[in-house]
Amino acid sequence: MSATQARTAQLRARTGEVADRPDVTLVLAASALTIIGLVMTLSASSAVAAASTGSAFSIFAKQFLWASLGFAAMLAFWRIDYRRLRGWSYIAVPVIWFLLILTVIPGIGSEAYGASRWLSIGPLSLQPSETAKLVLLVFGADVLSRKLPLLDDWRHVMVPHLAVVGVTCVLVLTQPDFGTTVIIAGSAMLMAFLAGARAQFLGTLTLAGIVAGFPVMLMEGYRFQRFMAFLQSDTNSLDGGYQAAQGLIALGSGGLFGMGLGSSRQKYMYLPNAHTDFIFAILGEETGLAGTLTVLLLFGVVAVVGIRIARRSSDPFGFLLAAGVIGWISVQALINIGAVTGVLPITGVPLPLVSFGGSSLLFSLAALG
Repeated sequence: MSATQARTAQLRARTGEVADRPDVTLVLAASALTIIGLVMTLSASSAVAAASTGSAFSIFAKQFLWASLGFAAMLAFWRIDYRRLRGWSYIAVPVIWFLLILTVIPGIGSEAYGASRWLSIGPLSLQPSETAKLVLLVFGADVLSRKLPLLDDWRHVMVPHLAVVGVTCVLVLTQPDFGTTVIIAGSAMLMAFLAGARAQFLGTLTLAGIVAGFPVMLMEGYRFQRFMAFLQSDTNSLDGGYQAAQGLIALGSGGLFGMGLGSSRQKYMYLPNAHTDFIFAILGEETGLAGTLTVLLLFGVVAVVGIRIARRSSDPFGFLLAAGVIGWISVQALINIGAVTGVLPITGVPLPLVSFGGSSLLFSLAALG
């Protein structure tokens, strides 16, 4: 019996093995991260919000509204049998493609920081690429769970799973959003591996993606500048490495227990994107090592409990969906924290559940539900 056949047998054996039951630990950990995110969003955004709108609470108010919608979505998905989602992904995929195309049409998509990734819905903005993460996980889990005996053949891995992911990645790159593209592609490859696709094929495809993606990453001037700043972190702190340097200053200033909530200095226009991509740095500055370790511990709880939920899932679709969601949340958290601490290049990826960003928060909580 091949490794793929053995994996297929294991996944099939899950059917009826254990009754699905909710895990309150995951809900509590996700809720704690979201509450910490709301507190830190209020603190980190207060200076920018006051300067731009006249109210220190304007950015926080938007995040609070998205958090309320996110908790409602999490509870709704918690109550719904996840198997009912299987067929909807086939409708949702072309809808997501349509929304991604709309974001880059002048006059329809909203532009910020040189990227067009949002669609305005009244006072709120929707980021379709965040929706795409969840939709593609449901689609991939459905397709791969139906094809378990066929995944020894690379063509059944490519079509339609990786082909659909590839089209989505191209659309996301046009916005441009390289960080989200990496997360979407990585989640899809992880799910294919867990479903039993050949590791040699996935490894070759990943290598090809890196070779093709590296020049694409460097085509945009700001991404090239970020990459060079990462390589020359000791000598580039006043140019492309300014944001990374200020983030490390914030983390270093926090010490063991921090300067106190609301006491950050870096949020006063010294650290760009303090309430979005670099909120972990403000967290470290205000709550110190104790606060950052608490957040890391909570993400660890989410990962461990999520893996446990996936392992006890009663069917292959549930296993792949749960594993895909936890892989997405965990990898994105590692990429963000790695960028803030200088271990990885800056990618513009938010910290799940914590950073300001309504679409990210909404669909992360929905996925965890």
